Amino acid sequence: MARLPIVHHPAYTASSMPPRHRFPMNKYQALAQQLIEGGLVAEMAAFHRPIPAPRAWLEMGHDAAYVAAVLDGRLSEADQRKIGFKINDAIALRSRMSASGTLLAGRLALEFGVAANTAGGSHHADRGEGAGFCVFNDVGVAASMLLAEGAVSQILVLDLDVHQGDGTARIFANEPRVFTASIHCEQNWPRRKAASDLDIGLERETGDDGYLAVLAETLPDLIERVKPDLVFYNAGVDPHTDDRLGLLCLSDEGLTARETYVARTVMDAGIALCGVLGGGYGDDPSQIAARHSVMFKAFARAMPS
Repeated sequence: MARLPIVHHPAYTASSMPPRHRFPMNKYQALAQQLIEGGLVAEMAAFHRPIPAPRAWLEMGHDAAYVAAVLDGRLSEADQRKIGFKINDAIALRSRMSASGTLLAGRLALEFGVAANTAGGSHHADRGEGAGFCVFNDVGVAASMLLAEGAVSQILVLDLDVHQGDGTARIFANEPRVFTASIHCEQNWPRRKAASDLDIGLERETGDDGYLAVLAETLPDLIERVKPDLVFYNAGVDPHTDDRLGLLCLSDEGLTARETYVARTVMDAGIALCGVLGGGYGDDPSQIAARHSVMFKAFARAMPS
């Protein structure tokens, strides 16, 4: 049986974070280990590895001045506070790797039909600034690169993180070749929402049945309308009922049903699918990683035998 192409790099786990920081940096390392233990990847060396994204790649999704400020260590204190952590060499490298990893996963998805990155989903980063633990918008960079290369002509960004994909929406506001769709909690951050091509703001405590019904009503129609060559799927697990920042109360079973439905619906339509990690927050990195692993298992099950 063919193995799911999975992109990972040790630099995804920046070692410079202060203890007890709200951002669970160690979930990336924990996820990679769980994917190996679960048999989805044979060993650490079997992951597809990205290179650090060059400035020219990052500038496809971001203003050159912002890219330079991050990479040259000149980002203002105010801008760093908006992101949520200090931008040092380790964080800058992690952010470059994450963006490059999503681009690599996108290319692998076009080659094999499906692929996933063990990082990414940094959907709050806009062209000229970062926010909400997001430095570079990896989907913004990857989608822009693939369009510029002529690898695709139409992209759908399906964002199911509990927070609206505001940065991605703004990056592609004037790009008709990228359709942005965000299903999120309306009462959650960011308070000031952007305008995606499709926004569905759910009420707090929507739960499994209501959430999955909305997804089933939305995704097939999106595929028919947009007719994408590639779907970038932000599979944030922060809608989970036990997530520190989530408010939508999905159970373990609901999360599994979501990932299974997205994988089968997109892949059965013959469309390439690229998954990125998105949000997931709490005190136990292993528990969060286990929720993230559900997407990878669903993708692997949906692959042709």
